Amino acid sequence: MTAPNFTRTVLGVPRIGPRRELKRVIEGFWKGAVNRAELESTAAGLRRAEWARLVDAGLDSVPTNTFSYYDQMLDTTELLGALPSRVAGIEDPLDRYFAAARGTAEVTPLEMTKWFDTNYHYLVPEIGPATAFSLHPEKILADLDEAMAQGVPARPTVVGPLTFLALAKPVDGAGEPLSRLDELLPLYRDLLARLAARGAQWVQIDEPVLVTEAGLGLAGDAARVYGELSTAADRPSILVATYFGSPGPSLAALAGSGIEAIAVDLVTDPGTVDEVVATPGLQDKLLVAGVVDGRNVWRADLDAALGALGTVLGSAAALAVSSSCSLLHVPYTVAAETAPEPAGAEGVRSWLAFAAEKVEEVVTLSRALTDGREAVASEFGRSAAVRAARQADARLNDPAVRERLAALRAAGTGRAAAADRAVAQRDRLGLPLLPTTTIGSYPQTGAIRVARADLRAGRIDEAEYVRRMRAEIADVVRLQEDLGIDVLVHGEPERNDMVQYFAERLDGFLATDFAWVQSYGTRCVRPPILFGDVHRPEPMTVSWITYAQKLTDRPVKGMLTGPVTILAWSFVRDDQPLAATADQVALAIRDETVDLEAAGVKIIQVDEPALRELLPLRSADRPAYLDWATGAFRLSTSGVVDDTQIHTHLCYSEFGDVIGAIADLDADVTSIEAARSRMEILDDLNQAGFANQVGPGVYDIHSPRVPAQDEVEASLRAALDAVPAERLWVNPDCGLKTRGTQETVASLRNLVAAAKAVRATL
Repeated sequence: MTAPNFTRTVLGVPRIGPRRELKRVIEGFWKGAVNRAELESTAAGLRRAEWARLVDAGLDSVPTNTFSYYDQMLDTTELLGALPSRVAGIEDPLDRYFAAARGTAEVTPLEMTKWFDTNYHYLVPEIGPATAFSLHPEKILADLDEAMAQGVPARPTVVGPLTFLALAKPVDGAGEPLSRLDELLPLYRDLLARLAARGAQWVQIDEPVLVTEAGLGLAGDAARVYGELSTAADRPSILVATYFGSPGPSLAALAGSGIEAIAVDLVTDPGTVDEVVATPGLQDKLLVAGVVDGRNVWRADLDAALGALGTVLGSAAALAVSSSCSLLHVPYTVAAETAPEPAGAEGVRSWLAFAAEKVEEVVTLSRALTDGREAVASEFGRSAAVRAARQADARLNDPAVRERLAALRAAGTGRAAAADRAVAQRDRLGLPLLPTTTIGSYPQTGAIRVARADLRAGRIDEAEYVRRMRAEIADVVRLQEDLGIDVLVHGEPERNDMVQYFAERLDGFLATDFAWVQSYGTRCVRPPILFGDVHRPEPMTVSWITYAQKLTDRPVKGMLTGPVTILAWSFVRDDQPLAATADQVALAIRDETVDLEAAGVKIIQVDEPALRELLPLRSADRPAYLDWATGAFRLSTSGVVDDTQIHTHLCYSEFGDVIGAIADLDADVTSIEAARSRMEILDDLNQAGFANQVGPGVYDIHSPRVPAQDEVEASLRAALDAVPAERLWVNPDCGLKTRGTQETVASLRNLVAAAKAVRATL
């Protein structure tokens, strides 16, 4: 049962492919252009290549079962036989899996929300009274067999029972999912036995929920669960992995159980080092020390990391060096970025470490522990030189930006009372009850992607690119007028991404070419790298919005991304507080709102879908975050006059913990995800005293389903039970960039018809 200890590992790896190979083959499979054999062959090739890279880099324990066709929580839901009953009639297992993820014309998908405080989205398991758990380990066993056949020192990885149930959602009147914990323990014991029978020496069970506020109350459950699982007669050695913060009281609970190893994140909260030293019971454990940041992209301070390792070295029986969490949250390798760095960001790449480089740092630190620092002196020397060059770079301190911010803060950043603004805006805009709008983006057609590729390759010049984008804007404006939408958008054809577009136009950012990370399913993003003080050299959106406005008499919204979301969806500098960086981004967005208003734009939307995402996992840290986050939003939007209407948009998070903050944003109109969660958010808003206008999403854009008109009408009537008509807007859940044109048109046609039908009854 006791396996040999390992010395160097990571807790997980990227899986979408260095060139998004998995994304392309899965989407081809969905379209019928790729057969099952090709899909499975591509997936297997990606898995094997990644395992080989990790072994070649020097890891002596490699996490397996980290690959997924969509999401690791969905994989665990399938593993435990907990897929919703509405997909049970789908005979093919892979079709059933994708139906739960994306829905079909007949089946609604599982709800989706953020994975802790990251930008990764997971699918929320639904646990109802009829949910009957059963073990289906085919995937994890096949993955193990495949790795062992390749000679990989495999460590199967699975989401733990506490995290699975804590993140699940009760449905159909069921009690809290955690009340079903005892039903899962026999399944995990069975899984451990099967893994041991297939030759697994170690298994990694992920329990990140233990670092959260909810996790503070789960230490007793952790002691019981892992006390019981560790008594299984036939099992691999157990590593329980905690990450994204300190496990708090659960560290001692796990140390007192019979498991063999505990993984602890020593990066997110440096105080965890002292907690490890003070925790009794680790003397017979392997401590897997996460000293290389798995979530950000800066090269590690190897001397500081080695110091942390030295501090905890005597606290446990043995020590392994690891990443702080899975490397799923960072791109594959800096080596892919071969194009010259853009003006203003020269030299920044030398400061970076993506997944491959972080593995190298893990190996370097492990060698320093086992062979002495002198054995890797050259690596430590390079690390120190890079750190010194970064700290001395003048781009990290722009006096003009800092002086402007200080002056604005001193002057105040408020607007008139919301009720007074609403009267002024009603008079200026003249909109009907239940006004219809969309969130911003429209489908990115093949023609748009071709134009963007042609511009990058130099096959067309900027003037031709602008001509093509204007033609796309004209089509979108005409479509919205034909559909009868009240407040239009320009469709954002010129934008590759809602954050990257702005990052490419702001000083202090570096945009990448191939630094893709998975956001959800096959949705990938390239988070820009915020490395220095932020400044807007010139207007970023004004020409596009004013062009669209000239094509129609209806109001066209100016579309911007808010400061908190730009931070959340970027890799952000770690040398100053996030609050200071947020204010710098807010100042740039503020300049853009003022210029849009001066150009005659009457409605400006500043999206903050990531407001909930950055919320600290412990309640004691939340007030300070919410104070600076809402303050940055108000800074970005308070430079306009009262009859200019400010919208914001929030989506795909559990909003209960930030309801008060949504009100504190003080946007005139807040559009918010509500379709999958069935309008639950409105009652929460009402209880928090939210009194501004709101647009709860009535069309789930993350599924290819076209909602019927009566379905949308039912959602609107449910919304009207919570919100008076004069405060209610009608819109989709999110932007339409990833949807097809045909389904978008059909869905919006039903949305507008439903709004008109309900409006006629008021």
